[in-house]
Amino acid sequence: MKLTIVIPAYNEGSTIGDVIQHVLDVNLPGMGKEIIVVDDGSTDKTGEIARSKGALVIRHLLNRGVGGALGTGVEAALRQGADIIVTCDADGQHSPDDIGKVVEPIRMGRVDVTIGSRMLETGGMPWTRRIANHLANLITLGLFGIRTTDSQSGLRAFSRFAAKRIRITTNAYGVCSEICGEIKRHHLNFTDVPIKVIYTEYSLSKGQGFRVGLKTLFQLLLSKLGRTP
Repeated sequence: MKLTIVIPAYNEGSTIGDVIQHVLDVNLPGMGKEIIVVDDGSTDKTGEIARSKGALVIRHLLNRGVGGALGTGVEAALRQGADIIVTCDADGQHSPDDIGKVVEPIRMGRVDVTIGSRMLETGGMPWTRRIANHLANLITLGLFGIRTTDSQSGLRAFSRFAAKRIRITTNAYGVCSEICGEIKRHHLNFTDVPIKVIYTEYSLSKGQGFRVGLKTLFQLLLSKLGRTP
């Protein structure tokens, strides 16, 4: 069984090497691993560092956003013959040990998709992030009719069956809710799995501010209007 880890990255030269090494160190018996880094138009050495660590690097000439990078990465993973695809952030906030947690329910054939939930064990999460995540979950429920404890998580896993059906059209942060909508639209079985989040000053500087959040909401509304049942 082949596992492919897709890491979207934009100017993550300070963290991408460690993230890849941690993923490589994860022991998953019976599974072959491949790492695909989508260098989303970085102006630093993100792609060069990732390649030196053994990752397959796909480069966007222009920065398309995390949604565009995820779409490129998932398509590449399918072409490479992945049986299970995991998406992982490049800023170091995910514990590599949690990769096995999100993979296992799919490996055992219980679900099509797993979402790594930071909200099931919120120790160390700033209260502002908790509130923002709760609001995002409510918006995702209202727009797409799917209830999850962490709609904005970057650590997820898809079976090949699920990955071939999910269509990503949103380039920016709205991709997280869009993926949830695709799970609902295609009637895919999913589960939330508790994961640990590692917050550093660097990882806390990432993510959505208020203005970006409003823009994301607008994009989600357009995405919803453009979808067919």
